[in-house]
Amino acid sequence: MALLEVKGVSVSFRRARGWFAHEESEVIQDLDLTVNEGEIVAVVGASGSGKSVLAQAIMGILPASARLEGQISYAEEPLTRERQLRLRGDELVYIPQSVTHLDPLLKVGKQVQPVHRKPGERRVSSRLQMHKAERELTDRYQLPKGTSKKYPYELSGGMARRVLMATATSGEPKLIIADEPTPGIHPEVLADTLKQFREMADRGVGILWITHDIASALTAADRIAVFYAGSCVEIAQVMDFTGTGDGLRHPYTRALWNALPQNGFQPIPGSQPLANQRRGSGCPFAPRCTAATPACTDQYPELRKLRGGEVRCIHAT
Repeated sequence: MALLEVKGVSVSFRRARGWFAHEESEVIQDLDLTVNEGEIVAVVGASGSGKSVLAQAIMGILPASARLEGQISYAEEPLTRERQLRLRGDELVYIPQSVTHLDPLLKVGKQVQPVHRKPGERRVSSRLQMHKAERELTDRYQLPKGTSKKYPYELSGGMARRVLMATATSGEPKLIIADEPTPGIHPEVLADTLKQFREMADRGVGILWITHDIASALTAADRIAVFYAGSCVEIAQVMDFTGTGDGLRHPYTRALWNALPQNGFQPIPGSQPLANQRRGSGCPFAPRCTAATPACTDQYPELRKLRGGEVRCIHAT
C-alpha cells in the first residue's frame, strides 16, 4: 500500500521586492512521489533542488511565506493540517538536518522517549524511562555510557545526530522523513544506522531518506528519486546504478552517477539554476544537457513510466 503520496505538488516562496512589490520563487514544481509500506525511497540531488522543502511540506512546517499547491496523502487520506498536527511525532516522524533541533535545555535522556502513549498503556516511572533511554543510546546507537545524562551542547556533531535518530525511532513510527541524518557519523555507525533503517522498513515502516550520499543510499534504499531544480527527473531502481549508468533513464541521473569519484569523476558543465533564475516552461536541465533539442525548451516534460522506473525526459527510451 502507498503510505505517502505526493501528487502535483509545487511550493513557492513570496518575498518583498522594494517598498510595495513582491516576487515569488518556485522551489518545487509539479512533484510526484510515492513511498510504500516497508520501502526506503532515497531522494538525491544537489543542494537547492528542493529536497528539504519537500520534507517540510510533508511535515507541515513550511514558513508562512510559502505557498503549497497539489496534494499530499498519508495512508490513502489527504494529509491535512489537522492530521499533520495529530500524527507528527507519533506515526509521522521527522529526523531534521540540523542538530539544533535538539532542546538545549533538556537532557538527552528526556528527549529520547516516545511522545505519545498508547491508549490504556501505563505510565512508566521517570527513572525507568531514563534507564530505557540510556540502554537505547548505548546498545543501539553505540554512544558512551552516561550520554542520557548529558545536555546537547556536551555532544559532538556525530553524537548529536545519533541522538536525533534515537528521538525519532523511540516510539512506533509508520513513516519516517529523514533529512540528511548521516553526515559526520563514523563509517561503522553509519553502516549500523542504515541497517536499522532496513530493519524498520522490513517491519513495514516507510522511509523517505533525503541524502547527498548516493553510494550509501544504494546500500539500503529500494528506489532512488533524483531531484534537479525543484523537479523529480527520475525514479530508478537501485539495480539501475551500475557500470556507466546505461540502465538509467535521465541524462542528469547518468551525469550525476558518472561524476562520482569511483565512476571517473566526470564533472557536469554549468550549474543548477537557483529558484529565482528558473525561467520558461521547458526542461530545467536542458541548458546543461548534451542531448537537448529545441523541443526540450518548449514544454515541461511529464513524469512517465519507463523500463520499471519513471522519468521526466521526452527523449528517454
